[in-house]
Amino acid sequence: MIVKRFTIILLGITTCLASLATPAVLKAHLDSATLLMGRVTVLHIDLVRDKGTTGRLNIDAVDTLTREVEVAARLDGDTSDIGNGREQIRRDIVLQSFDSGLYVLPPVAYIVGTDTTFAPDRLSLKVIPVNVDSLDNVHPLKPVAEPEYKWYDALPMWLVNYWWVILPLAALCVVIALAVYMKRKHGAFIPHVARKRLPPADEALQALHLLKRRGLWQQGQDKQYFTELTDILRVYIDRRYGINAVEMTTTEIKRTLREHGETRAVDDHLNMILEIADWVKFAGQRAMPADNESAWQRAVDFVEATRPQPEPVNAAEGKHA
Repeated sequence: MIVKRFTIILLGITTCLASLATPAVLKAHLDSATLLMGRVTVLHIDLVRDKGTTGRLNIDAVDTLTREVEVAARLDGDTSDIGNGREQIRRDIVLQSFDSGLYVLPPVAYIVGTDTTFAPDRLSLKVIPVNVDSLDNVHPLKPVAEPEYKWYDALPMWLVNYWWVILPLAALCVVIALAVYMKRKHGAFIPHVARKRLPPADEALQALHLLKRRGLWQQGQDKQYFTELTDILRVYIDRRYGINAVEMTTTEIKRTLREHGETRAVDDHLNMILEIADWVKFAGQRAMPADNESAWQRAVDFVEATRPQPEPVNAAEGKHA
């Protein structure tokens, strides 16, 4: 019996508290009740409700208010605290119509469960047609000129947009390619100013002494030593006798010099050098220190022996002078 009375009292208190809850307040108005066909107007919605209340606006569930009036956009709402456990929500709905006429909009409603709160005012929207026959409103379309074709229109867009990067890189590549070509052709990246060369014998002896000072064979570089030694002699023979020894094989050099009257006397010097050089370069063997020294000395002797001799001065001409 006590439990039953307590339950009845509790239900009564709950009912009283529910009746004391403040109802939601909803208002709606248009920016303009008159609208030019195709333009837009804004429907402003103000909702005041208890904090924590969960509800929805009926306008959020539709894309059109009437068949002729469309919802073009829904803007973000703004919620503010107004005190006493209440909050105010402001919403803006963008409306648009493409049909002229006077349209009564359905009432805006806020729905919480089974309770519905309506905005007190019924809104209407008058859509004014555009007078397409009036010369004041309609302007003839101007013919669109064909775009002028430019030479770079055929280029890829990445090339047009980044030419300022590609052009310097292309120029750099051209410079590098030219430098490599000059290096291979002339042995230098930048062609140097031609200077008077030493006589063939002097140039060869200078190169031989420089080779000796480098001490290649003492460092175990026998192959490099004999390669440079024979190259010095090939260049000397080319300059001294006009024989293209640089492009000849060892056998061809021997045969050519053997037929040359001026070199026949010193043929043994060169033969010994070329044989040791081939043995070291192609057989992969190391020469004895004495052979290395001997090859260098024989090269010097060969150059000295084939050096052009100065012409004798006529005694009579010297006395007359």
